[in-house]
This record gives sequence, structure tokens and C-alpha cells, in this order.
Amino acid sequence: METRRLTKMALLTALLCVSAWISFPLPFSPVPVIALTLVATLTGLILSPKDAFIVFLVYILLGVIGLPVFAGGTSGIAKFWGPTGGFIISWPFAYTLLSICKGKSKSFLSYTWRSIVITIPVVYIFGIAGFMIVTGTPLWAAISAAMIPYLPGDIVKCVVAAWLATKIKI
Repeated sequence: METRRLTKMALLTALLCVSAWISFPLPFSPVPVIALTLVATLTGLILSPKDAFIVFLVYILLGVIGLPVFAGGTSGIAKFWGPTGGFIISWPFAYTLLSICKGKSKSFLSYTWRSIVITIPVVYIFGIAGFMIVTGTPLWAAISAAMIPYLPGDIVKCVVAAWLATKIKI
């Protein structure tokens, strides 16, 4: 791999790790609001599909081996059996799919709608399924607790990531 490509991948992996620390809990849900989703969307828009997938695998492996890179500085394989495990598992798939489908032109509107239409459904399908399995919550209650309160913020994060991706010269 060439130096420029590796540097982009390393920087985005580091940004994912740092952005996960920017989180705050909601009183009605065990799923925190995190800045990581903004960086994850940016990663999918900037990198090639292969590179995006590698970045997310490295990020997850860092957390699994014990580095405090998951939401709020947590880590460990047990996170996958917690209420947020499905969300973590979704990231390599959702953001690699975004990278595959982002198109050739760096268009703010194209990046925005693709980010919203691709990543949000994939992340929430995995996340809600994991949440339901772990907590034993029925579908509507899981959607109410782990999706609806987060949708507006996730849409805003997709818009910001799309704007940043069109401004970054790589």
C-alpha cells in the first residue's frame, strides 16, 4: 500500500477512536448518542470500499482487544452481547456499502441522500435486531428506544459528513 492511502486509513481509524469518546447517554435508552457516526459516514464517503472495510475491522479489533475505543471509552468483546452490539457489527457493512454506492462525482446532494438512504437503514436493521435479542424488547419498543430519538441527529450527521467529504481535498 502506498503511504498516502495508509495515512488516510490511519487518520480515519484514529478519528473513529477519538469520536467514540464524544458521547452522552439518553435517560430513556442504553444506546448513547455518539459523534462516531459522523466520522463513520465521512470514512465511507472518502475511502474506497476495501479501505473503508479495513478501517472498520481495525477499529473493531482495537476495541475487542481492550483499547477503550467504543462509545464512552469502553472496550471488550462483551460489547457485542450488549444493547449496542448490533450497531457495532453493522458499521463495516453499512459504511462499506456507502463507499461502494457513493458514485463518482463529489456532489453534496448526492452524498447526503446516499448517506441517509444507505447507512441509516443498514445500521438500524442490525442495531434494532441486536437490541431486541439482547434486551428481549419487542420491535416497537426497540424502535422507540433505540431508533426514533436518534434519527434526527443521524440525518444531521450525514449532512455534515457529506459537506465535509465534498470540501476535503484528497
